[in-house]
Amino acid sequence: MPQIFKVGSYWIYFWADESKPLEPVHIHISEGKPTANGTKVWITRSGKCLVANNKGHIQERTLKNIMRVIEARSKDIIQKWSDYFGEITFYC
Repeated sequence: MPQIFKVGSYWIYFWADESKPLEPVHIHISEGKPTANGTKVWITRSGKCLVANNKGHIQERTLKNIMRVIEARSKDIIQKWSDYFGEITFYC
């Protein structure tokens, strides 16, 4: 899985085998190595985060802190999404 960056022990990454048609821009978060049960977060057109699911069972306070970092780096994430997948759509 393409790792975007880490926040402490949490990996922020794309799932390499996204479905077709490609879903809107989002990242996955897992403590330790990437997993299919990671937390999924949509990146909006304005660079904000929306939690799609918290399958990784990340504590709410920790998840909010990670999402602040993701929002601060959203332009970089969106560019990396475009470079990796070759297209961009947004959830909202």
